[in-house]
Amino acid sequence: MIDLRSDTVTKPTPAMRQAMAEAEVGDDVFAGDPTINRLQERVAALLGKEAALYMPSGSMANQTCLRAHTQPGDEIIAHLDSHIYHYEGGAPAALSGCSLKLLGGARGQFTADDVRGAIRPKDSHFAQSRLVVVENTHNRGGGSVWCVEEIAKIREVADEHGLGMHLDGARLLNACAAKGCKPTAYTQYFDTVSICFSKGLGAPVGSAVASTKEMIGRVHRYRKMFGGGMRQGGIIAAGALYALDHHVGRLVDDHANAKRLADTVVTLAGVSIDTTTVETNIVYFDVDPVTGTARQLCDKLYDAGVWMLPIGPQRVRAVTHLDVSAADIDRAIDVLSSELSAPAVT
Repeated sequence: MIDLRSDTVTKPTPAMRQAMAEAEVGDDVFAGDPTINRLQERVAALLGKEAALYMPSGSMANQTCLRAHTQPGDEIIAHLDSHIYHYEGGAPAALSGCSLKLLGGARGQFTADDVRGAIRPKDSHFAQSRLVVVENTHNRGGGSVWCVEEIAKIREVADEHGLGMHLDGARLLNACAAKGCKPTAYTQYFDTVSICFSKGLGAPVGSAVASTKEMIGRVHRYRKMFGGGMRQGGIIAAGALYALDHHVGRLVDDHANAKRLADTVVTLAGVSIDTTTVETNIVYFDVDPVTGTARQLCDKLYDAGVWMLPIGPQRVRAVTHLDVSAADIDRAIDVLSSELSAPAVT
């Protein structure tokens, strides 16, 4: 089975498993796990921040940051397709007591002018604007990559109005691979940054948050409050360290595979795609109703050994990753071409 549902489905490589098996461990709740401590130091340096904190998941990484930035009754400015809104269980309301001001914009991105227009007046009638959240790359935006110059303009607006900025950088290193830049090109504009190890980097578990030492102290408290304290977590942190050492440079291979898949989809009858939107490792395409539904097409592909994800009545997502080779993409292209040449589903 060629699994293209998400880059979260990757499995640890044998070498990564070996590194995990040999990891030196301690009690991280007492800050005594040496492997986690090394990972945190590594992430802080990579992202250009004073300190970092290991997290069990990307959702917890984002939500502890939101809680650390805000007070109940505040408002968070984010895109209407953002991960913190769609895929984190209503946590901004449940865990931070905050409302969301949701902005539009193509492919998960908004402008500094959009932010300026969304900021609430300093009036007791209104929720107080407190934080701007940017997601880079943007999942529901098709793996879209933000322009650094626009983020710099948003930072200027945030500073003008006393707002914090959080980067949901679950796939930040994909953005950097696509732009050929260092993470600090983006992270310099944010007060807090989250990054995920279990997507394109191929580690089995974990994310991290980076910020100032003071802010990481606040985030650490909320990690404990939300139940994210781990003990001998170095076993899984070792997988993340291995990924940073060995799996960053190869992200461009995933991007090339996604582009090859998209370039084939555009030639096929019964589906449609704008190939200019494929910047990283996420491919979205639409199924013509004459062909059937997205679910029906995905079921046919699954039966033929290719697993894609229907994310709407007529929309399909395919994500390339560490466990999908160029040869796998060739096979997926053959299967997709064959299924779309078959009689339409009625």
